[in-house]
Amino acid sequence: MVDEGQQRLVLFLNHVVMQEKEAQDRLMRKKGNVIHVRWGVFSLDLRVTPAGLFDRAPASAKPDLSVSVAAESPLVVAQSVFAGKPPPVKIEGDVQLAAELGWLAENLRWDAEEDLSRVVGDIPAHALADTGRKILAGLRQFIAMRPGAPGTAVVPAAASGAGDGKAAA
Repeated sequence: MVDEGQQRLVLFLNHVVMQEKEAQDRLMRKKGNVIHVRWGVFSLDLRVTPAGLFDRAPASAKPDLSVSVAAESPLVVAQSVFAGKPPPVKIEGDVQLAAELGWLAENLRWDAEEDLSRVVGDIPAHALADTGRKILAGLRQFIAMRPGAPGTAVVPAAASGAGDGKAAA
């Protein structure tokens, strides 16, 4: 099951990379490099192909770059993602390869609406994507309003004038 999940992840990554010619061109310059990705007990070794895509690297391959998600908790990672920030990571190895991956992380976006439209048509895909965007916006707002969240402060009831003692942004 893990093997199949990793293969599906590689296929998805390649699908996203293939939507941006510049991404493939950047990866072509790093063909043969191996990237070790780890999050807790999960790990994946990727090799950059001559076509500027990813393939799973053999277990014996020595990584040129190691990327470890520093947060073990899925909740912490989800909070970072919903806040529009990358999760905290630890990076070791080839600086140029790390820079290329940084560019990919900053510039590549999955166009889920476009993919969905191929399955259900343009109008339903747009409606579903719009609903998804609203849900994500609501989650981001909820996370931002949590007491102790970055950018929020607890204001004493007397100071706020509202008398409810809730957090103020």
